[in-house]
Amino acid sequence: MRPPFFLLAPLAALSAVAAPLRVPDLPQPVTNNAVAAVVRDGRWEIFSFLGLGTGKTWRDTTNRAWAWREGDAVWQELPTVPVPVGRLAATACTVAGKIFLFGGYTVDEQGAEVSTPEVFRFDPADRTYTACAPMPTPVDDVVSSVYHDRYIFLVSGWHKNRCTTAVQIYDTQNDSWERGTEYPGTPVFGHAGGMSGATLVIWGGVRMLRAPQNGMKYAPSAECWLGEIDAEDCSIISWSALAPPANTAPLYRSAAVGVNATGGFIVFAGGTARPYNYNGIGYDRQPSEAVADVFVYDVARGAWREGVAPKDTATMDHRGLLEYKGDCYIVGGLDAQQEVTARVTTFPLPETKK
Repeated sequence: MRPPFFLLAPLAALSAVAAPLRVPDLPQPVTNNAVAAVVRDGRWEIFSFLGLGTGKTWRDTTNRAWAWREGDAVWQELPTVPVPVGRLAATACTVAGKIFLFGGYTVDEQGAEVSTPEVFRFDPADRTYTACAPMPTPVDDVVSSVYHDRYIFLVSGWHKNRCTTAVQIYDTQNDSWERGTEYPGTPVFGHAGGMSGATLVIWGGVRMLRAPQNGMKYAPSAECWLGEIDAEDCSIISWSALAPPANTAPLYRSAAVGVNATGGFIVFAGGTARPYNYNGIGYDRQPSEAVADVFVYDVARGAWREGVAPKDTATMDHRGLLEYKGDCYIVGGLDAQQEVTARVTTFPLPETKK
C-alpha cells in the first residue's frame, strides 16, 4: 500500500485568435478526477467522473459525475458511475463519440487502497454506462491514449502493491484486450503522456525505491520515453529514451494530451516536483508545490519547444488535459495551497490556433 499521500526552436508569436470558451466552475470542487470530451451535434461537451472532494480523506472519494455543454450556463449532474464506493486516479478516453472509463482505486477507513479493474462505456447522448471487459491487470494512476479512434493504450501505472511495466491495449470495437510491448523504463505511477498520430510520449511520475531512503519508499522519476506504434501491428511499440525538457524537475500528476494539429504536439501542464499520495502533502511530509509550467513536445520536429508561456494558475493532481480548437482545459485539481478546486483552467496551445 502506498503511504498517504529546453530545448530547440523558439515559438512564433501568437496572432489574434478567438477567445477560449468560458467554462463555468464545477458545482463542487474535485481533484484526481477522470476527464473526457466529445463534440455532439456541433457542440463541445466535457465530462468529469469520480475523484476526491475537499476533505481529501477516504470519506471524500466520490462516484459522482458531471457534464458541461458548450453554450450552457452551468454543469449538469450525470448518473453516478455504477460502482459501490468512490474512487480516484481513474482515467477516461473518447473513441467514436463514446467515453471509456478505466479503473481508479478505492480507499477504506484503514487507508487500504485497491486498484479496480472495471471498465465502462459511457454514452453522452443517453447518459448511460455499459460494463465492458475488465482490465486484465487492474491499474490506477496510469497514462491512457487513443490510437486510430479505436485502440486505447494504458501504460505502466500502479497495480496492487507496486508499479507495473504493462502496456495494455483495449480494442473498443471488439471489447477485448491484448498486451503491447512492455514499457522499457522504470515502472511508475502518476506519470503523464499523450499520443499524436503514432507517437506516444511518457514523462515523469513516481518510482519505487528498491532500498528506502530516509524512510521514504518513493521518489520522482526523471525518465522520459518515446514510443512509435507499428503501422501493421499496434501491439508492437518501438521505445526509445527521450531527453526531458532541459533544466526541469520531473513532474508528478501533470495534465497531458496529444494533439494532431500542425504536425503533432504532446502538451504537459501543471503538476508538482514533490510527489504525494492524494492529500497534497509529500511523502517527505512537506506540502507539495503546484506549478504553472507548460511543456510542448513537437512531434514533427522531434524536439521540445522553448519559450512556452505558463498557464495563469499553478495546479496539480490531474488525470487528463482537454484540447478544443487550439485551447487547453484543466478541470479541477489541487491549487497552490493544496486545496481542492472547482475551477476550469484554460490556456492556449502554442502555434496551433488559426
